[in-house]
Amino acid sequence: MDRESPAYPAIDPAQALQASFLVAAATILFINSIPSLASRFVSYGSRTTTQDPQQKKEANTASARNNVLTSLLDYLANFQVPHSWFKHFYLASVASSVFWAYQLLTHGSLFQIISTPVAAHSGPSRPSMSLRQVSLTWLLLLMQGTRRLYESLSMSKPSKSTMWVGHWVLGLLFYLSMGIAIWIEGLLLSLSLIPPVPSARTFLILPSFILASGLQHDIHAYLSSLPKNPYTFPTHPNFAYTLTPHYTCECIIYLSLALLAAPAGMWVNRTVLFGLVFVIVNLGITAKGTREWYAREFGEEKVKGRATMLPGIW
Repeated sequence: MDRESPAYPAIDPAQALQASFLVAAATILFINSIPSLASRFVSYGSRTTTQDPQQKKEANTASARNNVLTSLLDYLANFQVPHSWFKHFYLASVASSVFWAYQLLTHGSLFQIISTPVAAHSGPSRPSMSLRQVSLTWLLLLMQGTRRLYESLSMSKPSKSTMWVGHWVLGLLFYLSMGIAIWIEGLLLSLSLIPPVPSARTFLILPSFILASGLQHDIHAYLSSLPKNPYTFPTHPNFAYTLTPHYTCECIIYLSLALLAAPAGMWVNRTVLFGLVFVIVNLGITAKGTREWYAREFGEEKVKGRATMLPGIW
């Protein structure tokens, strides 16, 4: 007698989301590790890397041997979008937060599609976020997306810089996914009318989120005030220890969310943590390019003694 096939997928949505963050991060690392791919699909704007004569000679020799592949890569690299489309990431973030809040409150159809297999895969001992945690972290993510959207609209200057369309698509997928990651480990919560008292963790971690958000806003405002022709090396105090303090703040923001969203009995929310891994990889590659660009434009002495992104680590 044949067993009836389960109506839910073999992997639950939370695990699928975690895996997607890791696959995306690994893909970025792979592309960045191959110069011919990195120069076409990773570098953009003023931070685009340049080749010295020897590198150009070697590249031309390699191109002659791989003419078809090179032509294909060049063709794909031509699909560019304006760098100003970065604001779409934050539009997606805000829209995702609002949409999923509505789905959770109304138990909408898409919420049911996600929650049903999660419940099917979950045993009685599976840890879950509390209602308070879901509400708090949802609000913080909405605030982050709203602030970044405001900054992208009010602080950005006209530019002819472009980025590869794949970068844009991946960014959209990340921000849409974070709108799910922030609550997906809270599907088994007890919907008590009286939320639990905020934990000590909240009082310890929440100030870190707020401080990092405030610092990042100040840094973005400062960077937007710098002249772009010619470019100016930043002298703000926040740049004394790292060349990309706004990226450092971004990492702290997502780390804070991962800690605040930790299900009962756990130190961290794994889904948000894997999202943080993607953030670190993506920003780390950009930070490395920024360091190299600063060194070329302003000299090695300017960057000496300063971390690339994470003070005391890298």
